[in-house]
This record gives sequence, structure tokens and C-alpha cells, in this order.
Amino acid sequence: MDTRTIKTALISVYHKDGLDDILRLLHANGVTLLSTGGTHAFIESLGLPCQRVEDITTYPSILGGRVKTLHPKVFGGILARRDNEADCEQMLQYGIEAIDLVIVDLYPFEETVASGASEADIIEKIDIGGISLIRAGAKNFNDVVIIPSKEQYATLLNTLKLRGAETTLEERRELACAAFAVSSHYDTAIHAYFAK
Repeated sequence: MDTRTIKTALISVYHKDGLDDILRLLHANGVTLLSTGGTHAFIESLGLPCQRVEDITTYPSILGGRVKTLHPKVFGGILARRDNEADCEQMLQYGIEAIDLVIVDLYPFEETVASGASEADIIEKIDIGGISLIRAGAKNFNDVVIIPSKEQYATLLNTLKLRGAETTLEERRELACAAFAVSSHYDTAIHAYFAK
């Protein structure tokens, strides 16, 4: 079946503006919200319940925030193929819950470079977890909705208004295409910086 229902959403974003209506609609549609750090605090400030990623992974955010989402319980939940019996068995075996929607907005690498920041600050704006979430969600577009930047917030909002938490395969594939474009652009910008 091409249609998928969003039941759990992972939100890990740098820019939080424009998310309010999306989060409220997700909650209204019974979607469990899952997040980290500043995004988690933002969601709770809206009066919405939100699980911490740390509660699922049993690891805190470590290394000054460099490692938050890089964990099998997160990436297993995104990459597991829902129609693959072995994947489903392993999810049960390791207590991995499916993640159906991933919303990411990456660290502002290009803006940081343009600001004339120090190399140390620029290096810290190379997103690792976020770009990995984008690629994982896009790879598994058959089952997962990936929102790779705030540029796609309007697309998700429109879908939620039209059909609630239901998405089609065509919509998920188009968002995966946008996700790989975001990933490619981001890595190209990083390469250009190092190539100077």
C-alpha cells in the first residue's frame, strides 16, 4: 500500500520558526513527538508533549552536543523496512520503535563561513547527525517522510491540513529528492570551504 500514516515524528532543527502550526497539527493527529535539546524545549514551550531522544537511546547528548541522535534506536527506527520480515523481527528483538517522519533543519554552515567566523566555529557548524537523519529518511522514503529543511515546512503543513497524518508514496519520493538536493548542496559548500 502506497499510503503511510505518520505515528511518530523526530524533530531536530536549528531554525524553529515556522514549526508551530506543524507541531500542533501533528499532535492533533495523535502523532508522538520526539526531539533533542533546544528543539525539545521549544516543543514543550508550545504546551505540547514531547519525548526526549535520550529517553529512547538511554544516552545523553555528549561531546558538547556533537552526538545526540547517532544511535541504532534512532536510525533503526528510520531505516527499518516496514514490509521486511527480518527488519521487523530485529525491531522487536532490540526494542526499536518506528519513526515515520523526520524533520531536520541543518546547522547554518554557509552563513557561518560568510560571517567571517573562526575556523573552530565553522567546523562546529558541520552538521553530522542532521545530515545523517536526512539521508536515512530519504533512503527509506517508501516508509518515511523526510523534511530536510525549513524550505519544505510549507509542503508538510499543506499535507497535514489536507489529509492529516497520511502521505502518499509520490509525496514521500518527492521529499526524498529534495532531501538529497539539500544533502548535496550542504556537502558541496563544505568541500568548497576546505578546498580554498
